Amino acid sequence: MPATKADIIAQLRRDILPLQGLKSTLGTTPVDVGLGPMKYAFPNSSFPFAAIHEFCYNQIEHATASCGFIAGLLSTFMRNGGVSMWISSSRNIFPPALKLFGIEPDKIIFLDVHKQKDVLWAMEEALKCDSLTTVIAETKQISFTASRRLQLAVEQSGVTGLILHHTQNLFNITSCVTRWKITPLPSLLPGDIPGVGFPRWNVELLKVRNGKPGSWQIEWASNRFRHVPTVTPIQFEEQKKTG
Repeated sequence: MPATKADIIAQLRRDILPLQGLKSTLGTTPVDVGLGPMKYAFPNSSFPFAAIHEFCYNQIEHATASCGFIAGLLSTFMRNGGVSMWISSSRNIFPPALKLFGIEPDKIIFLDVHKQKDVLWAMEEALKCDSLTTVIAETKQISFTASRRLQLAVEQSGVTGLILHHTQNLFNITSCVTRWKITPLPSLLPGDIPGVGFPRWNVELLKVRNGKPGSWQIEWASNRFRHVPTVTPIQFEEQKKTG
C-alpha cells in the first residue's frame, strides 16, 4: 500500500533530525520535563536534550525570569541525580533561591570567570564532560561559529547546554536548537491571602529547529510547571478586586 504524503513528510522529518544534531527518541522513553502541551512544539513531542538552548533577554527583570524558568528545567533534568555547572562573569542567579525549585545548591558547580570572553571557552570545555547533566552559561556575545562549536560538543557528550544571552537582537543567527524569551507575569493569590504567589512567566519559544514556535503562560507550583489561563492586565486588576 503506497505511503501517503503525510507519512512521507513525517519520515523525512525523522531522517533529518540526526543530521541536525538532534538525537531521535524513537524506541526510547522520552523524558517528561513537565511542560505539558508545550512539548508538541518540539520534534517528536520531546524536549531536545544533548542540544544547545538560548534564552535571550535585554532587561534585568527578564534575566531574573529566565533564571527562574531555567531553574525549573534543571529541577527536572537533575531529578535522578547528577551535577550541573553554572558559568558566568557576573552571576544573575542567587544559589539559595534554587531550593524553591527543589534543587540543592551544592549540586551545582558555580564557575565565576573574570573575563566575558572566557565564558564560552569554559562552557565548551565543560560540555565535553559527560559526567555533567547540564551546563548553563551567561554571556553577552555569541557568534554562529561559537554556537556551532558548542553544539558539536554536546552531540559527542550528550550534555545539555543552556545559554543566558544578554542581547538587543532576538533574531541573531546562531546554531542553537531553540531560542527563548522569558518575561515575568504578576502572580495571583486566591481571595485576600497575604504573601507572594507562585512564580509565573510568559514563555515565548521564538525558534525551534524542526518544530513549532509558540507562546504560553506558565507558573511553578508544587515542584512542577503548570499552565495558567491567559490573563490580561485589566483582568488581573479585576481579579484582585473580586478575590
